[in-house]
Amino acid sequence: MLKEFKEFAIRGNVLDLAVAVVIGAAFGKVVTSFVEDILMPPIGRLAGRVDFSSMFISLDGQHYNSIAAAKAAGAPTLNYGLFINSVITFVIIAFTVFLLLRQVNRFKAKPAPAPASKECPRCFTVIPLKATRCPNCTSELAA
Repeated sequence: MLKEFKEFAIRGNVLDLAVAVVIGAAFGKVVTSFVEDILMPPIGRLAGRVDFSSMFISLDGQHYNSIAAAKAAGAPTLNYGLFINSVITFVIIAFTVFLLLRQVNRFKAKPAPAPASKECPRCFTVIPLKATRCPNCTSELAA
């Protein structure tokens, strides 16, 4: 059982998957930082100096100055600003992965079509692949 597990873990596709998960997690952090620290501040400024990460609704009916203050008081909150940030992060990651896969698929080797004919070894006439005798020189062909 240990030998089977070792073969499974060392196979190329398992290692490739592990590397992809690690790189994907790091890429997710970079995109999250891009959205929260670079993209959303200008959008918030254009929308009237709004900080999306601090937009929330307190469900207990009281007013809190920040999400942290509401959480510290134990109040349930509906954090729609953080949700907007998460949706934008997801869209950027999904679009980037789409572009990456599109390029990878463009470089994949396409399988060559199966030949429909072959050449007679004696007279070099092109004949159908299933032919057993050459119609030109009448020699028998190997299967």
